[in-house]
Amino acid sequence: MNQDFDIDYDQMPDFKTHDEARTWFKNLFGDRFLLRSTDMKDGKREYMYHLVKDPEVYQPYMESFSHVVKHEITNMEVFKSYTTIEIAEDGHIHFLP
Repeated sequence: MNQDFDIDYDQMPDFKTHDEARTWFKNLFGDRFLLRSTDMKDGKREYMYHLVKDPEVYQPYMESFSHVVKHEITNMEVFKSYTTIEIAEDGHIHFLP
């Protein structure tokens, strides 16, 4: 499946809650938008998602963390297979490189 992962930041809604933002991304990217973790920052809950661009590279990389055997990364392809998106409980979005 060839999917466009470009996001026009000027066209993104002004989200007021995490749920609004999550729903918007889920509707746009479906099962390629995955919750990875949550954290507290400055007293607010933050949610870290991965937007998976290349599942064939991303999936083995993620599965490697569940194995005792060391996983050696030999190129940057794995880091290009996803984008990390932080969504705060107040709807603020931050894209990580």
